Amino acid sequence: MDEKRGIGKGNDLLFKIPEDFERMKKLTMGHPLVMGRKTFESLGRKLPGRSHIVITHDPSSLEGLPFSPDKTVSSLEEGLEKAKSKDGSDEIFIFGGGQIFQEAIEKGLVDRLYLTIVQGDFGADTFFPDYSMFAKVISETKGQAEKYKYTFLDLEKAVLYSICCNFPIYYLSGADSKPF
Repeated sequence: MDEKRGIGKGNDLLFKIPEDFERMKKLTMGHPLVMGRKTFESLGRKLPGRSHIVITHDPSSLEGLPFSPDKTVSSLEEGLEKAKSKDGSDEIFIFGGGQIFQEAIEKGLVDRLYLTIVQGDFGADTFFPDYSMFAKVISETKGQAEKYKYTFLDLEKAVLYSICCNFPIYYLSGADSKPF
């Protein structure tokens, strides 16, 4: 994504960075991918070594493609449920596009983000949603390929624990309840 969270334009990627593709391959190999129909079509082929679960309200829209998904579903939740039965389901990847990412984050279905942030604004028409709740940095690696400066950034949700109360807290000891 670019610095304005742009991820695509005209149903295509904004940039093609070999190191990014290699990283994506390494991360997702052997794991199920859940994605929207447009993202699946834009791949141009099935990615080897991964199950492809495609969210669409019209499965017949995929019939003209020279490649087919492993499964079609009508919702993100159904896609994630189907992915649980696939090999490598210890980690399931939500693979796009923009609407699917938005829904997954809004519904709290995501624990970790693997991001590539490219320096600049590339005039996107599709954007990644706000991810400010993913504040725990797991890994951060900077790089440069041809004309692109980028950062691989792996994030997890920040977990904040706070309790606020104005009533007594009790503990149980046998049949007795006593305030702290």
